[in-house]
Amino acid sequence: MTNINLKKGKLIVFSAPSGSGKTTIVRHLLKQDKLNLEFSISATSREKRGKEIHGKDYYFLSASEFKSKIKNDEFLEWEEVYRDNFYGTLKTEVERIWARGKHVIFDIDVSGGLRIKRKYPNETLAVFVKPPSIDELKIRLKKRQTESADKINMRIAKASAELATAPLFDVIIENDNLEKALKEAKALVGNFVEEKK
Repeated sequence: MTNINLKKGKLIVFSAPSGSGKTTIVRHLLKQDKLNLEFSISATSREKRGKEIHGKDYYFLSASEFKSKIKNDEFLEWEEVYRDNFYGTLKTEVERIWARGKHVIFDIDVSGGLRIKRKYPNETLAVFVKPPSIDELKIRLKKRQTESADKINMRIAKASAELATAPLFDVIIENDNLEKALKEAKALVGNFVEEKK
């Protein structure tokens, strides 16, 4: 069993309701060489979609592999989204990134983000990306044209619950202006990674 060594780097968590723009912000931060970040690839038990690649988009595991890794305490955080559909962060993924001398950045759901923060409060910066409003979120999700109306309504219902958790995060970035949100995120992360523990 891997015992995670936290002397190596920091953990930067971005969580938000779907459509808030967290993935856009995370991608922007990954391009900032000075921040020295690397993306944490999640593990999932769901099937591959389209052109997804194992080890690049996700680590694809069967439900039984996932359960055995849970039993062996190999996850930093994990969640069963619905029956036998798991998502989580492997400890080995964090160790892999730290071994390269980099800080870990996560684009994960609210409950996973809060679990990491609870486990490693001093090493983690937990950022909640807030949409200007639920109505704006609905517009953004519709614009994507990737999901059915039912799926969008499910995401909107979930978003209301997720917004209620925002005060539990270290910082809330309101993404009503992307340029401003990107600047704010870069400054926040920059200050955090330069802080001495």
